[in-house]
Amino acid sequence: MSMSLRLLAISAAFAFAGAVFASPQSSMTGPAAKTLTPQQQRMSDCNKSATGKKGDDRKTFMSSCLKGQTAATPMAAPTKMTQQQKMTSCNADAKTKALAGADRKTFMSSCLKSAPATP
Repeated sequence: MSMSLRLLAISAAFAFAGAVFASPQSSMTGPAAKTLTPQQQRMSDCNKSATGKKGDDRKTFMSSCLKGQTAATPMAAPTKMTQQQKMTSCNADAKTKALAGADRKTFMSSCLKSAPATP
């Protein structure tokens, strides 16, 4: 009997504590509750601007946006190619040159090491 009373008391205490901690946050309705820090505002703005972007493109955009760069700046500046982009570009070049065997292997090796900085 005493065990069930303890469980009941503990349950009531948790319910009361949950209500106490939840009520001040939900009852704050005013500009003070919605004020964002400049960093939070920047994050919100950048997040809205990044809709539709996915993967590495979104990461790059968000990084430059949060640093305060405009959306046009990262596009104008040369960007580094990913390994997959390098491989695709080098494969296309090797195919147009009709390379095969050891010549292709040598070309691919040098191409991947010295691929251009922009896609």
